[in-house]
Amino acid sequence: MEEHRRPDEGDIRRASGAGAESGDTDRGTDTTQTFGHDSDLSFVPFGSELADAELEAIEALPTGAALLLVRSGPTAGARYLLDTDVTTVGRHPEADIFFDDVTVSRRHAEITRTGSSFELVDQRSLNGTYVNGERVDRSVLDNGAEVRVGKFRLNFFVSPADLAQAPEG
Repeated sequence: MEEHRRPDEGDIRRASGAGAESGDTDRGTDTTQTFGHDSDLSFVPFGSELADAELEAIEALPTGAALLLVRSGPTAGARYLLDTDVTTVGRHPEADIFFDDVTVSRRHAEITRTGSSFELVDQRSLNGTYVNGERVDRSVLDNGAEVRVGKFRLNFFVSPADLAQAPEG
């Protein structure tokens, strides 16, 4: 029977490529932290608890535009106007929607607009992109959808003018 032992700090340093005695653990700053198995990735819908200012911002959306509201995460309360054909989301400083957090990949996702329809496309992110609690490679965004990027939860809202013109499904 094989005996198992708990790895000591030297084992961990050697496995990570760092010297056991040197204390050299610098592996660069370009890393993405992954969610562990204990992370809460459950779907908890938001939307019924919108503030008056958020409701006013949604009502004021022009045709062909949408709004992402950050509901939880380090930038909770932030609003992002989606009014271009491609909106990039990620940890890269040049992303249109910049989330400075290690749970977000540098180029995490894109939101593309075709007419008044918006689609979220994951860019092979490490932690994945979620729509209404389901991990997706791509997903058309419906009004009120919850989007999860890293530890950020957002709600997606389309222009009420476009919603009124949408065909009944």
